[in-house]
Amino acid sequence: MKAAVLMALGDPEQVRVEDAPDPVPGAGEAVVRLRAAALNHRDGWIRKGLYANIKLPVILGSDGAGEVEAVGEGVDAGLVGTPVVINPSLEWGDDPRAPGPRWRILGLPEDGTHAERVKVPAAALFPKPAPLSWEEAAAIPLAGLTAYRALVTRAAVARGETVVVTGIGGGVSTFALAIAQARGARVFVTSGTDAKLARARELGAEGGVNYRQPDWAKQLVALTGGGADLAVDSAGGETFAALMDVVKPGGRIVTYGATTGSPSTIEVRRLFWKQIALLGSTMGTPDDFAGMLALYGEGGLRPVVDTVFPLAAIAGAHRRMDRAEQMGKIVLRIDQGIE
Repeated sequence: MKAAVLMALGDPEQVRVEDAPDPVPGAGEAVVRLRAAALNHRDGWIRKGLYANIKLPVILGSDGAGEVEAVGEGVDAGLVGTPVVINPSLEWGDDPRAPGPRWRILGLPEDGTHAERVKVPAAALFPKPAPLSWEEAAAIPLAGLTAYRALVTRAAVARGETVVVTGIGGGVSTFALAIAQARGARVFVTSGTDAKLARARELGAEGGVNYRQPDWAKQLVALTGGGADLAVDSAGGETFAALMDVVKPGGRIVTYGATTGSPSTIEVRRLFWKQIALLGSTMGTPDDFAGMLALYGEGGLRPVVDTVFPLAAIAGAHRRMDRAEQMGKIVLRIDQGIE
């Protein structure tokens, strides 16, 4: 098969389309013939050497959708030919509160979805939402799951609440905007570019502020009419600390990332005096994934797809992500990327 293989750490040109062995399913596994895949910041962090336990060469990619091509022992042969989307949160375990020792994310250590085929545990396969194109279906797994667990499972966002989503434009934040709205919340956003703030308003955000302005937190409090019930953050650093001022007394802050790379210094007095709840969230359970998919099936939501690249242009897709130019998900069309 053809696959986009990370050969060495460094710039996007280190990811090259090469011939790779076709995967063979073992017991409890299935091979999916991929129609589309998507990029996540995780792929860029691995490429740059910012992730733990990197082993090269590796096929990156956590998101994918396609048709089941083959199954291993113990897997229903009737699955062959079924359109599926892959849950990249593999073998979460029995405790819904936190993942177990076998949990891992597709795309490292085992090969991922930036290829014609991928091998995964059969339990990771879910029916593709019928209303979605292959590209839309491939856009939702990791980011949609992360946003759903943070908002719904962990923070229990409720109708009528005011929600702030930081860093709009990336995959997870864009999903968070849509899911919070679907749950009946008012959503406000932050971004480093006014163009992304305008696009967020087109997608339904009630307003937003540019976090490059020194008083952005005060602006948010005023814009929301007194602060947020819930803040959803992926930045960490000073942004996370400033959210202590943005949320109302009794509010919640849920975090699923630390993209700034800098530590967060929290004034504990503000935490207990305002009765703020801090929540951490990472990926999600199979039940979280099923709940998220339902929103994009019978729930009628559609993911925001930024740009679709052929697999052969994988380096260009990485460059767009590195420059943070996207609004929504960067997707790879597998069929048109193979010559």
